Amino acid sequence: MKRQLKLWDAVMLVMGSMIGSGIFIVSSDMMRNLGSGYWLIAVWVITGIMTVAAAISYGELSSMFPKAGGQFTYITEIFGRMTGFLYGWGLFAVIQTGTIAAVAMAFGKFTAYLVPALNDSEPIFQNGGFKITWVQILAIIVILLLTFINTKGVKNGKFLQNVFTASKILALLGIILFGFLLIKDSQWASNMSFGWNAFQDFGNEVGNNLLPTNWKSISGIALLGGLAAAMVGSVFSSVAWENVTFVSGEIKNPEKNVVKSMVLGTSAVMVLYLLVNLVYLNALDRDGIAFADKNRPAVAASEVIFGNIGTVIMAVLVMISTFGCINGLVLAGSRVYQTMAKDGLFFKSAMENNRHDVPEKSLWMQGIWASVLALSGQYGDLLDMISFVIVLFYMITVFGVIYLRFKKPELERPYKTWLYPVTPLLYLFIGSAFCILLMMYKPQYTWPGFLLILIALPVYWFINRKKS
Repeated sequence: MKRQLKLWDAVMLVMGSMIGSGIFIVSSDMMRNLGSGYWLIAVWVITGIMTVAAAISYGELSSMFPKAGGQFTYITEIFGRMTGFLYGWGLFAVIQTGTIAAVAMAFGKFTAYLVPALNDSEPIFQNGGFKITWVQILAIIVILLLTFINTKGVKNGKFLQNVFTASKILALLGIILFGFLLIKDSQWASNMSFGWNAFQDFGNEVGNNLLPTNWKSISGIALLGGLAAAMVGSVFSSVAWENVTFVSGEIKNPEKNVVKSMVLGTSAVMVLYLLVNLVYLNALDRDGIAFADKNRPAVAASEVIFGNIGTVIMAVLVMISTFGCINGLVLAGSRVYQTMAKDGLFFKSAMENNRHDVPEKSLWMQGIWASVLALSGQYGDLLDMISFVIVLFYMITVFGVIYLRFKKPELERPYKTWLYPVTPLLYLFIGSAFCILLMMYKPQYTWPGFLLILIALPVYWFINRKKS
């Protein structure tokens, strides 16, 4: 691999991979689970601390193993091939490809704001509950287009990533600025009037929309469950920063630049996320956030800020955001499957580079499977299950920092985790609380993800049996 990515490129990859569609959508569900501006802000702050703590901890591993594959490489080096394969399997099966499909579908759905015919037209095919729509076709076209562009060399992918990430950062800053300057009737006081009292209301479903019914006060166990459920959205919106570790083999001076990009990128994104949610709380009342049309509080807030043209402004912003996000995910994910193939844990053809020095076959495998998930319409259900699994693998990797300090203290560490052991322990504490609460109060978010990963065990045994 040629080292063609500078620190700026790496930071743009971190930020571009993180900022997709989640920040424009998930706050509705979070508000329905907690019902208070205080709690909405608190969950985003907790998620921000958690995310930056993980990035700081990962930095030590990235400096020790500065090669392609990132998290897969770290897990394999520390805990062995089987654990690494379980992670890689989950990444290919749904974590990376399912996220690509979901973000591509968000691109299609927001494009439909500008081209209503996409929503209004009849399904291309329908059989019972299964149907293929023009929005799905557009999503697949975007996936395959970005896959094709990335097969032509890392410079093409880098250029797209930098342009689209810079564009969406500037657009978000604009929304944040105007969200405070142009609001005539601020809802801030009413949203914060509930203090630390928490409420839940999941409304009545009417068509594709939820309408408020009656907010119910919650505390104790119900509040803990609400916090865990709310964090599913904020955590999902804050993942994928580790994608930069997947391309460590193509980053200049990776021992320093990978950790710098992760810490700078995650910190900047979490500040942006918090500010965007402050705009929601300023522009919309509690019901306006929780029951925004089609769970899109960003569109509702934009309409309040800019009037009727707000829908168009937000649609364009989300299209830019999701397009750049997909590109980052496509660029980075293929490097993991290539590394797995070199370790004998994936299709052999995935390890080959084309004449542009990129893993073309690995890119197409990823793109085709992501397209299948988009076509199936099941990616949304799968993604509900994987926030738990993603955090679980984050915890395993962060624990690896502590494990190696005891097991192999003699290994060279060009970068050491800041405030060790407080930083990794802080992440492990928050992550453990999140996972335990989900298992106790929202099991539908946990056991399906476990099953998805456990399916990989017989595959791993078959591969190793065949080799031996």
